[in-house]
Amino acid sequence: MSTVLVVEDGLTDMEILCSYLQQAGYFVITAKSSEEAQEKLNKNQPDLIFLDVILPGKSGFEICRELKNNHMTSKIPVVFCSTKNSNVDKMWGNMLGADGYLSKPISKDELLVTLKQLIK
Repeated sequence: MSTVLVVEDGLTDMEILCSYLQQAGYFVITAKSSEEAQEKLNKNQPDLIFLDVILPGKSGFEICRELKNNHMTSKIPVVFCSTKNSNVDKMWGNMLGADGYLSKPISKDELLVTLKQLIK
């Protein structure tokens, strides 16, 4: 069973995303801040990370840059899930090494397609 880390500070978005992932057969780990995400990453090596852009502490963009610059986490696919969905935001996510960018509200079908593309 593949493990997915969801870093999201919004309760409703967290519940929806976790529900979709669990229904699709994934084991889900959650974090509500950059600090909590780092704690979870120190204990677990997920197969994929869903990351909100606007978070308490560091932004999702900052977390993504750190993940992609760390040899221990650089190969983990990162997908942004955000209400910040302008072309500039998507381009910035891509420049930082993100493997995908989903706009909120999250579409279950789009989420599943993204998972299948990124988790082998």
